[in-house]
Amino acid sequence: MRVLAIETSTPAGGAALLDGDQLVGEYTLNVKTTHSERLLAAVDRLLQDAGWTPGMLEGLAVAVGPGSFTGLRIGISTVKGLAFSLRIPVAAVSTLEAAAWGLPFAKGPVCPVLDARKGEVYAALFHWEGESLVRDWEDQALDPEELCRRLSGPITLVGDGIVRYGSLFKERLGPRLTFAPAARRLPSAACVGQLGHIRLASGDAVDPVTLVPRYLRPSEAELRRRREFAVH
Repeated sequence: MRVLAIETSTPAGGAALLDGDQLVGEYTLNVKTTHSERLLAAVDRLLQDAGWTPGMLEGLAVAVGPGSFTGLRIGISTVKGLAFSLRIPVAAVSTLEAAAWGLPFAKGPVCPVLDARKGEVYAALFHWEGESLVRDWEDQALDPEELCRRLSGPITLVGDGIVRYGSLFKERLGPRLTFAPAARRLPSAACVGQLGHIRLASGDAVDPVTLVPRYLRPSEAELRRRREFAVH
């Protein structure tokens, strides 16, 4: 199955093409320009370089969060448009699961940690059993200190939360802690694509109409609306 995967949960987002479990091409860019400025251009470039046309795509995979509110909306809106126009199925992938998927040889549990801002992180916990990634915690938003208190034993951390809270994690977790290499630290479109391909092959597609970001907490706009409603 030919799959286009999109990952826009963090600033370092991009797109990937997969033919079955084979990665055909991937575009990643970690710069300040928004995904709305570069995502469609990246998809078009990938298709051209691979010699594919949009009509050759058989499935779509997209990271649905948690992550950047704006980035997720852009990625999911793009996938919705493609799904409706091409009439192909869509797989929804947790951003944190995609981050853990890139570390199949980690010893012990893997904890993806993304900077959620406002003094919080998005986190989950996984471990590998052979070639299967097993989820131990659901995706959640929590204080980084609380995260440290909940982690026990050897642990590998992956995600951009390492950049902001790395010194705290080192202080609290000490020799139990391993950081993922910088080059493998962020969720990639390729990992989203591999997970999406597995879901699509098993018939686990989602309805594009009901496809929404997984925010875990209200956006600033939603909080503002709630405050305004309470005042009135």
